[in-house]
Amino acid sequence: MESAADPLALMAGLAGSGLFGDHVVYERPGSWTFAGGTLGEVVLEDGELRTRWPGAEPTSRPWTGRPADALREAFAAAPLPVWNAYGWIAFEFAAERCNGTAAERRDGTGAERHNGTAAERRDDAAAASGGRLAHLVVPRVEVRVQDGRAHITGVDGDEIERVAKLLAAGGAAPPAAASPVDVRTGGDAYREKVARAVADIGAGRYQKVIVSRRLDISHPVDTVATYARGRAANTPARSFLFDLDGFQAAGFSPEVLASVDADGTVMTQPLAGTRAFGRGADADARTRRELESDPKEIFEHAVSVRTSQDELYRVCAPGTVRVTGFMTVKERGSVQHLGSSVSGALAPGRTCWDALDALFPGVTASGIPKPEAIEAIGGLEERRGLYSGAVLAVSHDGSLDSALVLRALYNRDGRAWLRAGAGIVSGSTPEREYEETCEKLSSIAPYVVPLAR
Repeated sequence: MESAADPLALMAGLAGSGLFGDHVVYERPGSWTFAGGTLGEVVLEDGELRTRWPGAEPTSRPWTGRPADALREAFAAAPLPVWNAYGWIAFEFAAERCNGTAAERRDGTGAERHNGTAAERRDDAAAASGGRLAHLVVPRVEVRVQDGRAHITGVDGDEIERVAKLLAAGGAAPPAAASPVDVRTGGDAYREKVARAVADIGAGRYQKVIVSRRLDISHPVDTVATYARGRAANTPARSFLFDLDGFQAAGFSPEVLASVDADGTVMTQPLAGTRAFGRGADADARTRRELESDPKEIFEHAVSVRTSQDELYRVCAPGTVRVTGFMTVKERGSVQHLGSSVSGALAPGRTCWDALDALFPGVTASGIPKPEAIEAIGGLEERRGLYSGAVLAVSHDGSLDSALVLRALYNRDGRAWLRAGAGIVSGSTPEREYEETCEKLSSIAPYVVPLAR
């Protein structure tokens, strides 16, 4: 059907309509997808895999090994000849792979290792969505908006008709006014973490680690309206909005984690090196020159690109891995980054799940070497949950597209929060890294819309 309405308004209208409980919005360049309702479902918990498919009883079984393999096997068993799935994976998806099972992570007393206060641990349960590692759904209705046209597919004619009527009405009205969130809090605690990381790097424990901080929001938040406000002010590589099992998130990802075409071409787009953007032409030009000439930023980006190459070498055919657009400046909302693209052709026998496994978590949200950086993050921070994980779309034809979850709002049980981090290397200073988190938080903090009472 023809659709003259703004795709953002259409997506926000569908998400806020109440037609579907579970839903996902995923934007790629030139294409917006709304996935509504649940036809099939795959949920990966710590040690448990649950699936639900049409015409079959829900299943639950233990799993071991690589989490990506568990997801691969779950979708291989889907009783659907054609399917698209949408959802998210948590940062701890990587910890399962790198650090072993939950039982292996327990100390001699039988208690799981954990840092932080009791209040932080309560927040962890929310941030991790109950310890969940991944949640993907095959939707009942899918709406794709591209080139001014909306295409609707689904399994129920009545649902399709209701969606068509909503689209014909033109989508959501303009969102309510935002209530900006103050990003300049928690500075002392964050600077202390950065100083500890710099000391560890000086001691040779790792080369780089991303240290993040969480910013709690004191009032209930309208996630859909925040997405609409924030997307209008941002220039993301991908954007997303979802509500799955009561866990909501909206974000403006600056970075493609892994994109795999049906023909096996895989691409990742590491961004590392950051300066503020959007402060006027003169200020933006000055910070861009700083970004392109700062030895610390250049080093941070170069080692990230090298790591991405090494990861693709593990799953791609020899001689196919290449770097394009090396250290190009990418403008992403309130910040600008150094960015490069690394691509290759999957080796025979390799699939999109192998590519995701090789590249996850993003090097620019974890560190170098990854296992040591992930372990360091576990000692410096509370459980991350979705932050620095991924939102993804995967299909029966072997294609996959995933966005690194940064510049996002998280919302569960009436409690919302933001989160941002900075890449710490030997040349980092606590004050500059704290300032970088403020710059990144400013991609979403000014656009947070309170929930109407």
